[in-house]
Amino acid sequence: MNIVGSYPKTRLRRLRKSKWIRNLISETSISTNDLILPIFIREGKNKIESIKSMPGIKRYSLDKLSSILNQVRKYKIPMVALFPYTPNLKKDKHGTEALNPNNLVCRGIKLVKKKFPEIGVMCDVALDPYTSHGHDGVIINKKIDNDQTIKILVKQALLQARMGCDIIAPSDMMDGRIGKIRQELDRNNFKDVSILSYAIKYASNFYGPFRDAVGSKSKLKNDKKTYQMDFRNSSEAFREVALDIKEGADMVMVKPGMIYLDIIKQIKNNFKVPVLAYQVSGEYFLIKNAIQKKILKDDSVIESLIAFKRAGACAIVTYFAIDIAKKIKNIYL
Repeated sequence: MNIVGSYPKTRLRRLRKSKWIRNLISETSISTNDLILPIFIREGKNKIESIKSMPGIKRYSLDKLSSILNQVRKYKIPMVALFPYTPNLKKDKHGTEALNPNNLVCRGIKLVKKKFPEIGVMCDVALDPYTSHGHDGVIINKKIDNDQTIKILVKQALLQARMGCDIIAPSDMMDGRIGKIRQELDRNNFKDVSILSYAIKYASNFYGPFRDAVGSKSKLKNDKKTYQMDFRNSSEAFREVALDIKEGADMVMVKPGMIYLDIIKQIKNNFKVPVLAYQVSGEYFLIKNAIQKKILKDDSVIESLIAFKRAGACAIVTYFAIDIAKKIKNIYL
């Protein structure tokens, strides 16, 4: 890179001297169109309960779901992601509740599409909210069985599509599941239902609060390192993305997001596909807790989301979505 100019003729601070000029030449911006809000849903009636490990985040019974969806609509957030807090009595070793057409997610999808049809709905395809052992797949001979798990995931994806889900998001990290899901969706005339693959999901230490929120943390006795990616690797991500695109993925997710900005950048530059980032629960907690303790300012949230966009993410799944949408007119630094 040939950098021209020298002081005092060149003064770069001239381009920072006022807010309007900083806005004028800014390279990266963010809008509500970039946001996806995760929402936790639970059984029961008249329930809005706090989640201790995720300050400011709630679980909603379906009769109270409109209270949060009204804000999503008001602030023009284009999509929500539904995550169920499944009662222990409905969990088993095979995640059978995932295939129940009357489960929380299915009822949640139908509610959103009936009352808020302009809001897109994304749902995870994975078994961990439904299994008694907290893993994303079925255990056979003390191992997560890839191929048997896929058979269930395909049925789960098809069920969600039938309920009206707009974007199917396999987050399980089983090999080959994208192709099987795409084939089954097409066979059943759901050709317009998109697949967002969690192609790059690391075996991260930053998922703890989420697992608490969906009720799988206490069930999980072992880690998920045999199927989620090794956080020491980056080249492996290229193979994961290439395979999933070939199998029919429309978009790919990098999870976690903040500590894998380098991966977002590499995938965006090399594959030219929509890349989404997930600002996961542990990342959310660190920032939110620091803000509450006045260690960080509110603008640290904006800074973190701008980092995703600068790295190449087209959209961000973030628990801060409504907070940011409320102040989006003041985001320019």
